[in-house]
Amino acid sequence: MNRSFVPLIVVIAATLSFAVVLNTKRKRRTSLNSSQKQSFSSSTKIIAAKDLRLPDDCWECIIKFLNTDHRSLESLSLVSKQFLSITNSIRFSLTIYDSTYTFLVHLFQRFTKLTSLDLMCFNGNLDSLLFEISLLPFNNLNLKSLKISNQSTIPLFRCLKTLTSLTCSNFLFLQNNHLFLIAQSFPFLEELDLSNPKRIDVTEDGVKAMLKMLPMLRKVNLSDHYYINDSLLFHLCKNCEFLEEVVMLNCTSITSDGIAYAIREKPYLRSLSVSWQSYGSHDNIKSHFIDSLLSLKGLSCLCFRFSHISDMLLSSIATEGIPLRRLVLQNCTGYRYAGIFSLLSRCQSIQHLDLQNFGFLNDQAVVELSSFLGNLVSINLSECRMLTKLALFSLIKKCPSLSEIKMESIGSKSEENYDSLMDFGVYPQLKSLYLAHNSWLCDEIIIMFASIFPNLQLLDLSFCRKYVRKVSEEVNCHVLMRCCKIMHLSLAYCSKVKLLGPKLEVLNLSNTMVDDETLYVITKNCYGIFQLLLKNCDNVTEKGVKHVLENCTQLREINLQNCYKVDDDVIDSMVFIRPSLRKITAPPFFSCSDNKRKLFSRHGCLLL
Repeated sequence: MNRSFVPLIVVIAATLSFAVVLNTKRKRRTSLNSSQKQSFSSSTKIIAAKDLRLPDDCWECIIKFLNTDHRSLESLSLVSKQFLSITNSIRFSLTIYDSTYTFLVHLFQRFTKLTSLDLMCFNGNLDSLLFEISLLPFNNLNLKSLKISNQSTIPLFRCLKTLTSLTCSNFLFLQNNHLFLIAQSFPFLEELDLSNPKRIDVTEDGVKAMLKMLPMLRKVNLSDHYYINDSLLFHLCKNCEFLEEVVMLNCTSITSDGIAYAIREKPYLRSLSVSWQSYGSHDNIKSHFIDSLLSLKGLSCLCFRFSHISDMLLSSIATEGIPLRRLVLQNCTGYRYAGIFSLLSRCQSIQHLDLQNFGFLNDQAVVELSSFLGNLVSINLSECRMLTKLALFSLIKKCPSLSEIKMESIGSKSEENYDSLMDFGVYPQLKSLYLAHNSWLCDEIIIMFASIFPNLQLLDLSFCRKYVRKVSEEVNCHVLMRCCKIMHLSLAYCSKVKLLGPKLEVLNLSNTMVDDETLYVITKNCYGIFQLLLKNCDNVTEKGVKHVLENCTQLREINLQNCYKVDDDVIDSMVFIRPSLRKITAPPFFSCSDNKRKLFSRHGCLLL
């Protein structure tokens, strides 16, 4: 929600208030005599101002109804002290950067109902930060969720016993004593994510000891843990009484037999995401694996990646009537169109479908399948080389709930011409469209997007190199003027473009020929940009950067990595020209000393 929504909220609330006051007056006037009515009328002017003030709970309902994000809440908090108090009370999550460390006490004093902390972007001393949080003098601090991914190692946790969800993904180094520390510090954990460690020194006994100390565990993600085998998976399913969700992708020691025996121990499993080692294209899914999977009567999410499955498996799921809502078969082998047709034709409740790199899918198949996908919300058909733009339009036309489509790196040949698509209609449900690495994009198609997707908010056209030669600057202007709701736009590795669109919030122009003149046009028209990515833009100089800083009044992040023509002087003054900045990625050769980082940090900005 932008600042322009604030007057709308005020008008709505004022109208509601006036209606309530007017109705109250009418009721009161009907029970008064003539002299009382005259006295009542004279006092109306005095009490009207008071009556027009809505109570906090009413304002809270209005703000929640509009589904505002944190940036919008900042704008609302400036309207009045009442709005400041309300927006503070309805914020439950907080992301902490290096630059916000100084204001930690004030932030917790302001947002008294925080239940979730995100420390994934914090690059300082995590032990000191968590220690200070544990010592905060607030009796009502009730943290339930903590995210500390992308760190070098597990910190020393202190006194956060209320935590039920912990995310520690992408750690540089993970070992047994870290698992013991987690279990000891958070005995009531229900959700644990330890996925994708860079280096790992963990044993099966270490994981079993941790699981024994976490009796409430419901969700666990141990993807990319190479040591995990069938025995450990079986132990997890047998001993975690409340387990509902298992994610173990890229665990190469797990087999389909091991998965079959393990899930037999947990018939109430709701979500299963696994991949197993396939030893050749002729490996068959055994009947006991299918039987075990069919025993999960409440399974709503099934994710297989880089695994060998079969048509019989998919057909059996369809016959049994498993209530799937999400199905992911990304980069899987062994199944053909008959199997996926059998499943989708019977399980028509699927909302999220991922068939990335399914080699047997063509336009005609998508036309047939789309008639069964009335509840579909998102779909990923990237790297399906036999598909063309006709598959895209078929899905949009036949799936009324579809809001996100990923069709990157699909085929380009199509017998149907543009004229046959002229009367395609308008489809306001589509919000996100990912079309990176496609060569079939042209002026006519882009103009069509502007006409038929009036509510499009995200458009990714990265790496569309033929698009560079086919789409003119005027078309880009036309598209963004028509698609006025686009907030996220990626033109990375595309051409020099001119852009119009005041609601644009995230713009990726990395690896393009964008120059100072283009940036000037952007700053005059896309004044609402929060994040601007200019990585590897060789033609950008300090002149263009200054235009951005002066005109993009809400800019929070700018990336100038490998922008060799941007001088150091403009970086030194950035935070003073644009105080809203929270993150700057400096160009090469910039002298980024510790003192300079501290200076930027005092102004609330992270300098990289």
